[in-house]
This record gives sequence, C-alpha cells and structure tokens, in this order.
Amino acid sequence: MELELRHLRVVCAIADFGSVGRAAAALGFTQPAMSTQLRRIERLLGDGLFVRSGTGMELTAYGAQVVSQARDILARADALGRGSTGRPAAAAGPLRLGVTNTPVVPALLDALGRACPDLEVSVCSVYATGELLALLEAGELDAALGVDYPGLPVRHSSALAHRALSTVPVFVALGAGHPLAHRAEVPLEELSEETWFVTSDDGAGWPGAFYDACRAAGFLPARTHEFHVLDQLQSMIAKGLGVTAVQPTVRPAEGVLVKPLAGDPLWQRYLLVWRREAVGAPVVEVLHHHAARAHRDLLARAPHLQRWAARAFTTARPPGEFGTVPPGPG
Repeated sequence: MELELRHLRVVCAIADFGSVGRAAAALGFTQPAMSTQLRRIERLLGDGLFVRSGTGMELTAYGAQVVSQARDILARADALGRGSTGRPAAAAGPLRLGVTNTPVVPALLDALGRACPDLEVSVCSVYATGELLALLEAGELDAALGVDYPGLPVRHSSALAHRALSTVPVFVALGAGHPLAHRAEVPLEELSEETWFVTSDDGAGWPGAFYDACRAAGFLPARTHEFHVLDQLQSMIAKGLGVTAVQPTVRPAEGVLVKPLAGDPLWQRYLLVWRREAVGAPVVEVLHHHAARAHRDLLARAPHLQRWAARAFTTARPPGEFGTVPPGPG
C-alpha cells in the first residue's frame, strides 16, 4: 500500500469530526471500512495517529504532526487540480473575520497580506465565542477564530462549518513570590485557598470547564474576581493578589510565572468557523493554514509550553493536536 491523497483526507476527516463514524458518513464510507482504512494508514506510517477518549477520537502528538502536513499537501493538490497558483480568488467584498482574545491575529493578518494580497480582510474583535457564533449565524460575519473545550464541543447550525486549529492545555499564572513558584507543575488542588481571577462566560463552556476541573480536584474557589484586562490582571498577580488560568501563548509580565497544571486537567481547542455559503474552499484552506501556523509559531516561542511538552510527550498525558515540538520529546 502506498500513501495516497485519499488516505490523507481520511485522516483529516477523523481529526475534524473527532469520530470514525461521523468521518465515515461525511466521506461516504461505512464505519467498518473507515476503521480498516485507518488501521492500514497507521501501519503504513509506523505509529498510532489517534487514541480513543471519553469524547471521541483524539490525535496523538505524532498524529497532530501528520494531520498538519496532510492539510498542507491537500491544499496544494487542490490548487493544482484547479490549475491555479494556490492563491484564493478575491472575495466579492471584504472577508469579515471575527476573533476572540487571541494573539494570533497580527501574524495571521500579516501572512494573509503577503500570501493573498487580493483577499481583503475586515476584523471584528469579540470576547465570547458564543457571540461570534451568533454573528456568523446571522450573516454578520463570514468566518471567525474561536474556542471550545473537550467534552463541550462547539454547536452550530448546518449553515456553519468548523475545523480545529490546535488543542493545548490551560496553564496557571501566579506571582514569582508564590509558595508554589518553585514547582515544575502546580497541582490544581493546592490552589484551593487562592483568590482566582476568572474571565466571564464565553458562550462555549468557560468558566464552566474551569469549575468542573476544580470540582474534580475536590474544591470550588472560595474567592473569585471577574477580570479581562490582561495587563492589569498580570500586575495584580505579580503583587500576589491572586492567580488565574491562562492560555499557554501568554507572555508573562515581570514578576509573573506561567506554570502547567499537574495532570493537565484543563484543555482548550482553537477553531476556525465559517459560513459555508460565504467562504469558498480555497479561502477556508488559506485561512486555516495561516491561522494554524501562526498559533504554532506562538506556541513554539513560549518557553513554559516547551518545557511542558518535553515532559508531556515522554509520559502518559491526554493527547491533543499539539504539533509544535520537533520529533524527540514531541
């Protein structure tokens, strides 16, 4: 058996749908045929791409690298099949892109400007993924970058589609003078007496996912503050006034340390969501490619995440679509 484009589409479909059955339905296979195809592909590639979890099929670290490369190959093949250079056609008007609080936007817009100068993008910044979905459903946005959480997959109508960009653990930010600052990993249960800064409902499962993790650790925070302004928030954490859950791409301010939570009890998935009728396949591919690359680049520049990855991929951890670490520890 030789690796073919159809095999890459199988792998990407399972990654996108999180289920062999749903991927089989989307591609017109039976579920047994899809399972057999996946086993053959994994034998050919020499390692497992997925593991089963309580929420479906999850990518291994190796699988994340394979899917990332497969998407790039498929996008190039599709461009060749259209007889084009791979540059998506300009939209009839500006592509209306909604974004949550994510640091990928500058790099994404820069990459799109260089790769697709004819694609005009208009950005709308919104805190909550739920609000972005409502704007997409109402036709007020064409595409959006949002988030969801394992066990709480994003829900939307058939007018929309989504594809994962990456799945990463949620970390904790604490002051450099904190009693646990020396720990390589911080057990969530040892933060039970802390004051927590918690961001408000994002319409996609936060802060519910945070409180669920706290309950599983045997506590609920006794004191919480709702806060959004990152600069002020980090200043308060540096003064020892509390701790907060953070994205692994966050750059800690002076006096702030970012640490992984022991056992990785919290994960977050980054998504591209779009209106099917408003965004064509070539534009979807270029958006996904450059957004995923921008996020990988940010992750690769986060030393606290790289230290986590060096340990995580040599021990038994819940896998995600984390593919920023080169072969070896990752």
